[in-house]
Amino acid sequence: MNEMIPIERIENRIYLIRGQKVMLDRDLAGLYEVTTFNLNKAVKRNIKRFPTDFMFQLTRIEYNALRFQTGILEKGKHSKYLPFAFTENGIAMLSSVLRSERAIEVNIQIMRAFTRLRQIVVKNKDLSYLFKELKHKVDRHDAEIGLIIKAIEKMISLEAKPKPKMGFITKEEI
Repeated sequence: MNEMIPIERIENRIYLIRGQKVMLDRDLAGLYEVTTFNLNKAVKRNIKRFPTDFMFQLTRIEYNALRFQTGILEKGKHSKYLPFAFTENGIAMLSSVLRSERAIEVNIQIMRAFTRLRQIVVKNKDLSYLFKELKHKVDRHDAEIGLIIKAIEKMISLEAKPKPKMGFITKEEI
């Protein structure tokens, strides 16, 4: 199964919509090797299994934004209906609705993809924290270096001024 569906292929079909990582019905149908119509029909027969935090239908604005951002979903090439978006929980629930061996295998790969994305996010948060710490240190060092440069400039300006002569001054020197 790993060779049949590379995890990157699944990851490229996970979108961030309404602050949630989701997959669209047409992408899932392609992975499950069923039509989008049949996938949605199976979901509608079992609609109680899919509350709004498991599945929602995109609005026209979301659909157009997705088309614009990804360069996919060309007008006229897909269904006239707005697509459904399935969250990770909704995708897990699909395995109980679609009872084929392929559905089980695909779901396992999708869950692995979601897990991998979560791990990447956690690593990025760690890196983000380290970069913030480094930036704080650099900013502090920049401030300290700025103070050192100002002190050196002040010392240079003091040396550049002519110093008054010490001792007695004769009439010729005035």
